[in-house]
Amino acid sequence: MTTSPTTGAAALGTPDAARRARVAVALVFAVHGAVGGTFVSRIPWIQHHLDLSPGQLGLALVMPAIGSSLAMPLAGRFVHRWGGRAAVRVLLSLCCLSVALPVLAPSLPVLCLALLAYGATAGMSDVAMNAQGVEIEQRLGRSIMSGLHGMWSAGGLVASGIGILAAHQSFDPRLQLAVAAVLLLALAQLVCAALPDLRAPEQAEEPPRFALPPRSSLVIGLVGFCAVFAEGASMDWSGVYLRDVTGASPTVAAAAYTAFALTMAVGRLAGDAVIQRVGAVRAARLSGAVATTGGLLVVVADRPAVAIPGFALIGIGVAVVVPLAFAAAGRIGDNPSQAIAGVATVTYTSGLVAPAIVGGLAQASSLTVSFGVVTALSFALLLGAGALRRAEGGRAPGGIAPADSAAAAAAPGGGDARRTVVGEPALREAATRGSGPNTPAS
Repeated sequence: MTTSPTTGAAALGTPDAARRARVAVALVFAVHGAVGGTFVSRIPWIQHHLDLSPGQLGLALVMPAIGSSLAMPLAGRFVHRWGGRAAVRVLLSLCCLSVALPVLAPSLPVLCLALLAYGATAGMSDVAMNAQGVEIEQRLGRSIMSGLHGMWSAGGLVASGIGILAAHQSFDPRLQLAVAAVLLLALAQLVCAALPDLRAPEQAEEPPRFALPPRSSLVIGLVGFCAVFAEGASMDWSGVYLRDVTGASPTVAAAAYTAFALTMAVGRLAGDAVIQRVGAVRAARLSGAVATTGGLLVVVADRPAVAIPGFALIGIGVAVVVPLAFAAAGRIGDNPSQAIAGVATVTYTSGLVAPAIVGGLAQASSLTVSFGVVTALSFALLLGAGALRRAEGGRAPGGIAPADSAAAAAAPGGGDARRTVVGEPALREAATRGSGPNTPAS
């Protein structure tokens, strides 16, 4: 299908238009991250309200990852049929509304169903918004995906901070999340309206209703798997590691997660400049080296002063890998959204199994052995970095890169004669798992 003169590729026909689209999609990422941060901040209240044991809570927190893994293969068809902007708007709106459901659950089974719905909407909107991000990245001719994932992290941090403040003030979480859902929904409508209307070419074949990931995306997905395994293990176990292995106080133990989360957010926000300078493969190898160094520090640590910098280095090291993995997936085949969903499914599965594997190894041996495995997977990023070569350079056919945008604008018809491509490789990239426990994010 072709696009109107004011949408699609024409909307990205000038550098200013492409930059505005970049701002819009960055705000979409921030809204999506804020949804996750809002939910995470109220997990303790949900546990207390339903009188859940740690095991019951753990079961409930697996549900978002299961929901997203099941639903993400459906996202490509929605994007193909509705177009990028409409797909992001509808799916992100559903995601915003779904965040109010968990605190309304009267029992564990209902909570699990609510979290399945939350994970499904978050996962599908994740695929759609990252598809927009990769398309805009190609039109700009430079890396922006790491910064977009950084905006996701920033949105989550801000929203979780608001949630913590609301909890401190004893604000009813049912009212808080209802208000947050409405406000985030309204904000989503505003930012989605500024997105370009990117659509598939009319000759592109419609994806199947439930698209299995293509083989070409599996190696890329395994690279993302390694990064998210290190991320999930560090997020969920860093505090326990400091307390049990290095003898840290609860306050100091909490600093491990803070160091990890902040360095990951900063690493993503600064990552585009590094990728632009050294390229995707070298950036991934550098990331693997930094994460491996951090893992080694954690393994040999006998005091908090060694372990905390180790977790911080793991955060820096894995920060850009997932954005690069999804950007590479977005350049595969005629239906890149299918590859994006495939990489996202493999990647998020890592976030699902990592905490359990770390806990099982710790039970059988020790946490030090568990983080030896994390270190080994971080080293695997060095070996698998070549799979991300697709994320380097290039732009979608018909795209406007900075070097030729002025000429295109001056030509007869300017950028308006251009046709949007979201199927050639235009729809790309599913987002990073983000910061919430077992919640999809960028």
